[in-house]
Amino acid sequence: MMKPVPRLWVVIPVTFVFCLFVLFQLQISNLFGKNLQITHQVNNFFISIASSSHHQTPNPTRFANESDGNRAKQPQEEETCAGRYIYMHNIPSIFNDDIIQNCKTLIKWFTMCPFMVNSGLGSQVSLSDNKAARVLTSKTGSWYATNQFLLAVIFRERMKHYECLTNDSSLASAFYVPYYAGFDVSRHLWGYNTTVRDELGIKLAKWLRERPEWRKMNGRDHFFVTGRIGWDFRRGLDDDSAWGSKLMLLPEFANMTMLSIETTAWTNEFAVPYPTYFHPKSLSEVRRWQKKVKNVKRRYLYSFVGAPRPNMDGSIRGEIIKQCLASHGRCKFLDCNKGQDCDNPVTVMEVFQRSVFCLQPKGDSYTRRSIFDSILAGCIPVFFHPGSGYNQYMWYFPKDYTKYSVYIPEKGMKDGTVSLRSLLGRIDWGSIVRMRNEVVKIIPKIIYTKPGLVGPEKIDDAFEIALDRVVERVAMVKRMMEEGKDLQSEYSQTRDLKKLE
Repeated sequence: MMKPVPRLWVVIPVTFVFCLFVLFQLQISNLFGKNLQITHQVNNFFISIASSSHHQTPNPTRFANESDGNRAKQPQEEETCAGRYIYMHNIPSIFNDDIIQNCKTLIKWFTMCPFMVNSGLGSQVSLSDNKAARVLTSKTGSWYATNQFLLAVIFRERMKHYECLTNDSSLASAFYVPYYAGFDVSRHLWGYNTTVRDELGIKLAKWLRERPEWRKMNGRDHFFVTGRIGWDFRRGLDDDSAWGSKLMLLPEFANMTMLSIETTAWTNEFAVPYPTYFHPKSLSEVRRWQKKVKNVKRRYLYSFVGAPRPNMDGSIRGEIIKQCLASHGRCKFLDCNKGQDCDNPVTVMEVFQRSVFCLQPKGDSYTRRSIFDSILAGCIPVFFHPGSGYNQYMWYFPKDYTKYSVYIPEKGMKDGTVSLRSLLGRIDWGSIVRMRNEVVKIIPKIIYTKPGLVGPEKIDDAFEIALDRVVERVAMVKRMMEEGKDLQSEYSQTRDLKKLE
């Protein structure tokens, strides 16, 4: 009869073979970047050997509730995201994707289809010709023909890749509603009655009211991005001849934080930068661009990019164009009505790069996309009304406007008592250098970078700044509610135009 084999001699070979198997799996997993699962298997094996009575339960993973761009969060990210989680509502497609599907009808006067590619960034600018490579930056794919009204699409795409996006609403500090309000209203601005213009907004308000996330703070922890100026959503009369929709006057939306490329005078609406042509993919790329525009030689004292309007006599724009044309080469006027390609990033950026000062009078409304294109080029903006910049983009511009800009009151331009060439020509070189350096510092704050940047290459861009301010605002409102304070100061529906003066 054979002697029984000692258990020790069985355990040792089995353990040895298992270790070899694990090492082999780890090597294979490293090749394919899937070592996390194998590592968990190894950890669980040794934990079970050490003690069968102790078990380790991993933390649940947090990720986006929209299917596109979901990314699992690692434990260190969860710690970083504490108090910064955003929950993105998965609203029905009639409120976003279906709206832009027929891109030819979004704006009456031209098709938006060419601008819809690359997740709303537009077509990529080719740097193959010498002029484009000289004006922009070579060896980069970060310049796009971006339309000024695409912010809602760009913002939503960035949100899909936001590092602190969560599908657990209990963790969320704020709730994002990815509604394409700007394109919803723009396709109905001409030839449609108020019922059609308001229809989707009313439906979305009802959809939100029925969500459990809404009842937490009655929507005061929710926000959305319009993609157009706030005035397009402030129709006060139910008259078909009146402009825009009444979206922002609906009780549900009046409780939300509203982000517009130009704000009106309501307390829960905030201005964020128009999208520019530059969407970098790394911090080092931004720094190279800052260095370029800081040191570029500038031929013109000042410039103006815009289109003349009928009956401009006595207007600021008319006076600017008149003085520019009479400046004997000291001013560059890019006339957008005379075949000049003012939608071409190379054309526009070349003018601004070659100018010391860039004139920014009011456009069709208080603000102009040109403000941010000129800052991107390192050109010192010249404002003629506080509502064009200072009282708009307070999250992004220094409080002391003299550090980065020149202010010329409208009155002096209207009555013709101000000579732009004389006034700007008297500013000493030291002051110009200081202002330009400050303008260059602003550049990262007013651009929208490509999605997915993390770690040392991450940029605190316009998107990141907006989210931080929204989270801060929601936290403040929550404290006020807990303390029983009146919220009228934060959600007043009384227009105060003095805020823009």
